[in-house]
Amino acid sequence: MELAYVRVRLHFPQYGDEQADLLNLQASFVPLMSAGLIAKKVGMSRLFLDNGEAVAVTYLHVEPNIVVRVKTQERDGYNAIVLGIGAKQWKSRKGKENTRYTLQKEWQVESLEGFEAGKELTAGTISTESVVSIMGVSKGKGFQGVIKRHGFHGGPGSHGSHSHRRPGSVGMCAFPGHIIKGKKLPGQTGHATVTIQRRPVIAVDPVKGLVCVKGPVPGPSGAPIFLTIESSSVAV
Repeated sequence: MELAYVRVRLHFPQYGDEQADLLNLQASFVPLMSAGLIAKKVGMSRLFLDNGEAVAVTYLHVEPNIVVRVKTQERDGYNAIVLGIGAKQWKSRKGKENTRYTLQKEWQVESLEGFEAGKELTAGTISTESVVSIMGVSKGKGFQGVIKRHGFHGGPGSHGSHSHRRPGSVGMCAFPGHIIKGKKLPGQTGHATVTIQRRPVIAVDPVKGLVCVKGPVPGPSGAPIFLTIESSSVAV
């Protein structure tokens, strides 16, 4: 699957005109998103490749994804598909039957060929040597200090030190008289959206609906994961 690229203009109000032009030159071509799948993280394991190398992998379970809605260029301004899992039937007070999905996700695609409302997409959509982009929510770790959150080394551990795990000096007194933005301080850790790109697919089991990707995946076991197909073949 070849990716199509579109030229975009980004806005950087915090920079001057010359710096903004440089950043736009570096990010001038952005690939259009391909179709993807909604999966759930099962857990980690390891596989041995044909050359005997042991590779850490993560198993993802893909239940049938239903194409809930199709967005067109003429009506919505861009081509996209909305996938949903966990369909549940319910009736309104007037007796009309409706379908609700536990989770939905939209993917912007270049072409709508082969995508119709009501179609099912399974794990067989991804080939064994594909490269995918993975998006999920990392594990939340609550309010943490600077040592666990930012990897500070901490102060002396000997007797008499009053600065074992403190962040230390955080600002200036007279000028500017406040803490500079971006200072590494204690705060909420984890529970953030994480996107991992260029992750190769090691194995696919369409019967059981399992996709095996190389390396770790953000989030706990059972967490929803969004897969986006980047290309159809790559060397592991």
